[in-house]
Amino acid sequence: MGFKPANNIQDLQYFGEFGGVNPSISDATTFTFTSAKTMSDTFEGNSEGCHLYARHTTPSNLYLGEALAAMEGTETATVFGSGMGAITAVLMQLCAAGDHIVSSRTIYGGTYAFLKNFAPKLNIKTSFVDITRLDRVETAITPNTKVLYCEAVSNPLLEVADIKKLSALAKKYNLKLVVDNTFSPLSISPNELGADIVIHSLTKFINGSSDTIGGVVCGTQDMIDSLRSVIDGAGMLFGSTMDSRPASSILKNLRTLHIRMKQHSTNALYLAEKFENDGITAVYPGLESHPSHELFKSMMNTEYGFGGMLSIDVGRLENANALMELMQEKNLGYLAVSLGFYKTLFSAPGSSTSSEIPEDEQKAMGLSHGLIRFSIGLDNDIERTYQEMKACMKTVGVLS
Repeated sequence: MGFKPANNIQDLQYFGEFGGVNPSISDATTFTFTSAKTMSDTFEGNSEGCHLYARHTTPSNLYLGEALAAMEGTETATVFGSGMGAITAVLMQLCAAGDHIVSSRTIYGGTYAFLKNFAPKLNIKTSFVDITRLDRVETAITPNTKVLYCEAVSNPLLEVADIKKLSALAKKYNLKLVVDNTFSPLSISPNELGADIVIHSLTKFINGSSDTIGGVVCGTQDMIDSLRSVIDGAGMLFGSTMDSRPASSILKNLRTLHIRMKQHSTNALYLAEKFENDGITAVYPGLESHPSHELFKSMMNTEYGFGGMLSIDVGRLENANALMELMQEKNLGYLAVSLGFYKTLFSAPGSSTSSEIPEDEQKAMGLSHGLIRFSIGLDNDIERTYQEMKACMKTVGVLS
């Protein structure tokens, strides 16, 4: 692909109000006007560059949104207080009572819970399908369907969505294709492949330091304007606002994302290949054994690799728990949810990040109790990490 997301970020230039190399943090929740007419115009969305109230926009949030839009190649973007804030606002903006969503069956547990358990209260129904089976996706579409929803790389099974073909399907039926790109920032650019809206949990790789929660919606100016509308905008009315201080912090961390993603990907591929050679059931898009390996290659921005997420299956939950506890004891990472940290994080998603999904549905999608999801860290000596992980696997009986 010719798209250069890191260049787009780096080509943006901001100065603080006193000439600082970082833009100043907007330390205000409300903003003054020189005339009453400008205030009323701003309420109606007709005063570009003016700020009204921090739930609507702030300079800090707009700086971050602009950088994320540049990264994804969209017209603009708006940031939220969390990834779920971004996801729920988009889905509620696009759907009304009686509408229908077709969603991948393997998605973040919180998104699944919202679609399965909460949206029906608003008479919005969802069909969950195997997103890798386009025939099943198309069969699930009804006259009331408004949204086709997926993750570029799914949580936690690492299934890969064929965004180009899903985009063609969405256009055929006049749907909006919404893609959560949290697992594959920089590696995959969904907008370039035909997605209408791209979402991230900024909490993860983009921030990278596990100290700030945030989300973003990247899309057209019309879509973002609708989310921000003081009349009927879900982004405005749901109140999932990002504060200016974390927005400023995330913007600083975004500047190093390209360096971090290369190291996450390098380390994850190294471990995946080693584990697979040892006879461990490893799932990683960079492995030729992954069913969507060639698809990922056809979509990826090559220099950023196949991402930092890797899973292995050790058979039973008891094995998974014993291995994770020992790896933490040996300082090989942390038994913790989330992803994108400098240190490796690991969890058994069936009993943690995907626990909202009923057990029978976990089984149907291939999510076993022995699955361990790894967010591979930035270890400099990944061979040393591998040898120590292998020793832990032998200790708990996962490897002989």
